Amino acid sequence: MRRGIELRSAHVRYGPLEALHGVSVAAPAGADVVTVLLGPNGSGRTTALRALAGTVPLAAGHVVWDGVDVTRRTAQARAAAGLCLVPDRQAVFASLTVAENLRLAARGGATTVALDAYPELGPLLGRRAGTLSGGEQRMLALCRPLLSGARVVLVDEPAQGMSPRVATRTYELLRGLDACVVLAEQRLPPGLPGPTGTATVLVYELGRGAVVFRGEAGETGGADGRER
Repeated sequence: MRRGIELRSAHVRYGPLEALHGVSVAAPAGADVVTVLLGPNGSGRTTALRALAGTVPLAAGHVVWDGVDVTRRTAQARAAAGLCLVPDRQAVFASLTVAENLRLAARGGATTVALDAYPELGPLLGRRAGTLSGGEQRMLALCRPLLSGARVVLVDEPAQGMSPRVATRTYELLRGLDACVVLAEQRLPPGLPGPTGTATVLVYELGRGAVVFRGEAGETGGADGRER
């Protein structure tokens, strides 16, 4: 597996409260390899994702990307270097049309790949993104990593609001990216390893700001996504 992105002994504080207590996560790069940060609300999974992206600072610890310490790099610098964060909320430009959102993601290039992935967006190109349903907004938001050629893709609850059919397609798309893909999920999606289990799914289960299990999907220890 190629190098990817890591948290090393990461501590994050929100005021006097510590949200991450020395969390270490190693997410490798490559197609058919996905890393999942698993846990219920309040477990620290979203904070860990944001720490990788640089949108929350570390009180201690490091972020290492392809062997280089990027802890002090801003979120903007990480994005410019090829990191794409898709948060669980406010992930699209609500006042812009669907077409304008796609053109921004493609940086002026062709948007065909996005419409091939999500043809449901075709009839909505003239609509303002803020008027779309939750599932439609998730589709639009997930076009960003497809169009930008990101090297690191961080997505918080990618299938939120999607129908089962579109969710299955979404996980297929994420599995197929030649990038370092890290997802934050409450439960492990059953179709994430693929219909034949060909994808490698690495699981870090978090609880109260600490890693309580790490291993591959299917191993014992709670990686079935049960809340504890």
